[in-house]
Amino acid sequence: MNIEAIQGLGAHDEVPASLPPPPAAGAPAGLPFSQLVTEGLQGVNQQLVASQSDLQKLALGETQNLHEVMVRLEESRISFQLMMQVRNRVLEAYQDVMRMQI
Repeated sequence: MNIEAIQGLGAHDEVPASLPPPPAAGAPAGLPFSQLVTEGLQGVNQQLVASQSDLQKLALGETQNLHEVMVRLEESRISFQLMMQVRNRVLEAYQDVMRMQI
């Protein structure tokens, strides 16, 4: 059995020595969660609007590069699917918390 390939992967598994320290308890850790969610939703919405505009231009024959249109459509589809998965996970976590007995 050849283990040289496996040994080559070991260097990538190490944790870098210069990790930032974790935030102190009670200290603000950056942006509030609601602001992060709002910015994420706005970003997904902008991608969807841009892809809809690209589709309209494609239907009218005004686009020059079909490849770029298809790439932007796929990016917006993937970002929308990611947003839906995050929503599902948040909703599932909320339901788990609500089912907890005190």
